[in-house]
Amino acid sequence: MQLKNFVLTYRYLIIVALLIVICPEAQAHGVTVGDKGYIQESSGALPIPFMYLGAKHMITGYDHLLFLFGVIFFLYKLKDVSIYVTLFAVGHVITLLSGVLFEISINAYLIDAIIGFSIVYKALDNMGAYQRWFGFQPSTKAATLIFGLFHGFGLATKILEYEISPDGLLINLISFNIGVEVGQILALATILIAMGYWRKSRSFMKHAYSANTVLMTAGFVLVGYQLAGYFIA
Repeated sequence: MQLKNFVLTYRYLIIVALLIVICPEAQAHGVTVGDKGYIQESSGALPIPFMYLGAKHMITGYDHLLFLFGVIFFLYKLKDVSIYVTLFAVGHVITLLSGVLFEISINAYLIDAIIGFSIVYKALDNMGAYQRWFGFQPSTKAATLIFGLFHGFGLATKILEYEISPDGLLINLISFNIGVEVGQILALATILIAMGYWRKSRSFMKHAYSANTVLMTAGFVLVGYQLAGYFIA
């Protein structure tokens, strides 16, 4: 049985690695060519289009979703889920707005590598690694907020690269953030429904460790991909 679980986990690791490597949007916070062109050409306050772009970014932003998946993995109460998701959203909003408005730019490869590391960190946390290695449990709420700040900076860096028009900038950014939160709620609802069914089965606790191993591997692949891009570039 242990050999079977190992083989299954190994297959998942290969699939995850291949999907990330061959994915055309493998760079975290990637924006499609069409959306990039729209952002660059748009001028004036456009709340609805930017709300759509924000929601689309969150729903298709696998880096966000992988991290949030790790965050809510062992959260069973809706109250707890709301607290952690709010902390992540607060961090994301702060750095996205401040990063764009004050033109605080960080190398895209490095910030995306940190975002990949946030997935690794959370997976290890779920596996109880820090308690075994260091004998204490770091604050999960503080980590969620801090990594939320980095996730926000990641997108702010991309937006700055596209030189968005200053005309209507604040309204467009606020609208984008509203869209992000709407997309986050929709994505989380789907994840929670799926997790709810999985948790009712006997296989949940049995495969929880393997699932977080796959999550950790996905994070390491993202980190390696971004660091390779940084040194090559």
